[in-house]
Amino acid sequence: MSLACVFSRARLGLESPLVTVEVHLANGLPAFHIVGLPEASVKEAKDRVRSAIINCGYEFPAKRITINLAPADLPKEGGRFDLPIAVGILAASEQIPQADLSTYEFAGELALSGKLRAIIGEIPMAMACSESGRALVLPTQNSEQASWVKQAKIYAIDHLSQLFAHFARQTLLPLVDKKSIKQLQDINDIDIGDVIGQPLAKRALEIAASGNHNLLFIGPPGTGKTMLASRLAGILPKMAEAEALEVAAIQSISNCTINAKSWLTRPFRAPHHTASSAALVGGGSQPKPGEISLAHRGVLFLDELPEFERKVLDVLREPMESGEVTISRAMYKQIFPARFQLIAAMNPSPTGFYNDNRSTPEQVLRYLNRLSGPFLDRIDIQIEVARLPRGTWAGDTQNNETSEVVQQRVQQCRTRQIERQGKANAHIGTNELKQFCSLSYQENQFLDLAVEKLGLSTRAHHKILKIARTIADMEAVTNIGHKHLVEALSYRAMDRLLRHLTQSVAV
Repeated sequence: MSLACVFSRARLGLESPLVTVEVHLANGLPAFHIVGLPEASVKEAKDRVRSAIINCGYEFPAKRITINLAPADLPKEGGRFDLPIAVGILAASEQIPQADLSTYEFAGELALSGKLRAIIGEIPMAMACSESGRALVLPTQNSEQASWVKQAKIYAIDHLSQLFAHFARQTLLPLVDKKSIKQLQDINDIDIGDVIGQPLAKRALEIAASGNHNLLFIGPPGTGKTMLASRLAGILPKMAEAEALEVAAIQSISNCTINAKSWLTRPFRAPHHTASSAALVGGGSQPKPGEISLAHRGVLFLDELPEFERKVLDVLREPMESGEVTISRAMYKQIFPARFQLIAAMNPSPTGFYNDNRSTPEQVLRYLNRLSGPFLDRIDIQIEVARLPRGTWAGDTQNNETSEVVQQRVQQCRTRQIERQGKANAHIGTNELKQFCSLSYQENQFLDLAVEKLGLSTRAHHKILKIARTIADMEAVTNIGHKHLVEALSYRAMDRLLRHLTQSVAV
């Protein structure tokens, strides 16, 4: 039989659509053609496959070889199709049995010697393969990450020559072992107990972690803003396995190195302020995830916030609300998840301090106006981080709470939210506020008056309610009280600063 069909998968964002590699050997002058919308890297597979087959001791057919990668309208790129093409040629030329090929999927790049090289996107491929009920044959370098998908059957090979013995039932390849999650956990050496002083900032950080709220630190240089922000990931609730797989899948298609010891740790991304819009949201002719998708289920930290271009920050507005980003091209569009928690830090003025007589209120206001109102409206907690008082450095830091202790409280608070509404407080919808964030008549009147005097928007009003709900949950209180609203209203430092500067400039 001169026809063989082998299954593989393409890479299309986070999706891994099925590709059928059809191989036909026909009489005529020797030729090698690949059809089915292959890109340059796929077309070059003919030379890699020919050398690999010969160097493994097989016979390369001296016939007219046609490779069809179906479906024909799906773009194919990368070296992942080398292995299925080689297997298809060997099967069509009856050098390996075809009987069991329909129960396998193959992916891997071939060296000229027949050795397998790693590919990218192994985790989405393993997830899709497990749903189809077929086993997946991958290079050994990709097998560990792919094995994190518990339902997947993974076979790891180092060389093309290993396949003959397996399909001829001489020496079967062993399935890759599934490692225990507990074996893969890592200890984070960045601890919130290292932060000296700043009890109010630590309190705000714990509230943000408990309710998944966005947070902005405002303060002069050297007050610990960056240090505090870097501790947020360590006090967030631990990721479930399904969440960790989502994160690992995004890193997989981005060609990022995934550490097996810390793959359950929430991601922490801190792009430089020179980053472009495409760097943050993703892009390219073959769209790839940006920083906000790489921070999915974790933290996106923007230091020196006003130094980012205003249009760059404004592209974050939609993902902050929807939890995903859509990258559109002429022929198709890609949707990447982006459910990140934003934490930012900034100085209160271009010189770094409030009252150093080096900048006028007009200059400070111009500096702060680099941040648009709608963007600031989406940041739940805005808090000032003051300079440390005299004698703080001489204090004993041994008694500071560790990240592990704080994380336990955060986990308990988040569990209450999940049991009540199935999500973190920051993600409560507008139509759910009355059900989960209800207030008494007196508290409602108080909040309405405060919002009116502060000139806050409806979105800010809703965010204050959600923060108050989180504070109540931290105290294990069923109803939101007056003190919870007062504390939530105190976390509007940027609103107070802008109002003060506007009045100063007007005078």
